[in-house]
Amino acid sequence: MNYHVVKFTGPFGFIKPWTAVRDSETFSQQFLTPSITEGIEKKLFPELLNEQNFPKGTIYKIKRHRLSYEQMSQQQEQIQPRGWNKTKNSYLRPNAILIRGILLNPTLWLAFNNKQDAEIAFRQHICLSRNEDILLPIELMEIAMETFDADSGTFPGFELMFEKTKGSFIVGYNRYRNNEIMYGSVKIVGHPVKTF
Repeated sequence: MNYHVVKFTGPFGFIKPWTAVRDSETFSQQFLTPSITEGIEKKLFPELLNEQNFPKGTIYKIKRHRLSYEQMSQQQEQIQPRGWNKTKNSYLRPNAILIRGILLNPTLWLAFNNKQDAEIAFRQHICLSRNEDILLPIELMEIAMETFDADSGTFPGFELMFEKTKGSFIVGYNRYRNNEIMYGSVKIVGHPVKTF
């Protein structure tokens, strides 16, 4: 069986950590979680938003993915908390600074089982976790499944395998399935951090 792979790239991208812990402590993530992958899939295929036919919390069309980048840049972002602090005469929302890890020159490969889905994806842009971090499609190819897994340098990167195995760890909670724990294990192919 073959995969139909679309290569996306852009100047930068942000991947939201699944925890509520600040980025400066988690150093963001270098792979796509199930919820981020599902979000990308629903952006590319809006018909999957029909909850009657496609229940939330499941990935239907993206069969595999792989992500590489040149480096991470730590950037500051000013935020305000959701709540208000009451003082004697007023309500205040103090500002805070977050440090976010941004991927520089990320490359993302998305693998599909059929050519039609790959062609639909190839005509669109995607975002990793922020709307301003746009990745554009630059190549569409058909390859054997084994080629995608080969450590040949053709498809280097980090990939989270959505599975529960001996080497798996918790990657989030599926809010659509009673907060069921989601597991994954990181597959590293080639040199995922690009050299200049």
